[in-house]
Amino acid sequence: MDIEPFMTAEAQGYPFVRQQSVFIENRVGQLLQLTRLFDRTDIRILAVSVVNSVDCAICRMILDEPDRSCEVLKEAHFQVSETELLAVSLPHGKRALLHTWAALLSGEINIHYTYPLLVRPRGAAAMAVLPDNLEQGVRVLRDAGFELLDQGDLFDDRLD
Repeated sequence: MDIEPFMTAEAQGYPFVRQQSVFIENRVGQLLQLTRLFDRTDIRILAVSVVNSVDCAICRMILDEPDRSCEVLKEAHFQVSETELLAVSLPHGKRALLHTWAALLSGEINIHYTYPLLVRPRGAAAMAVLPDNLEQGVRVLRDAGFELLDQGDLFDDRLD
């Protein structure tokens, strides 16, 4: 039996962004310590979400230079994992989220989690979305006319 190698979204040519999830202790000052690591570099935090529990927290981040940021985190002895997810440019108007969620629902796509980007690539608000099926999520959103961003789109939005 031949087993085909697993392919990442990047290898399949899908637009995606790389998210780094950092496990931090649930104690005062840990989030500040984490963000100060990047203050010493030119790496920008483009999106952040913190999920808190009793003993630890998971800080999900999208950074403009994920390879370098992973090195910085590991050198500082943080536990980090990486996930590919979608970045969706939101349509203008007050029903942007409604249209986004309706498009995903029409394709029977579940959303594991989502959070906003801190930057506005191409002048529009954007959301990071982890769907239960990355490939189907890309297809459904593109068919509905949504613009999907990749890591390069976020990097090009770099501020001086």
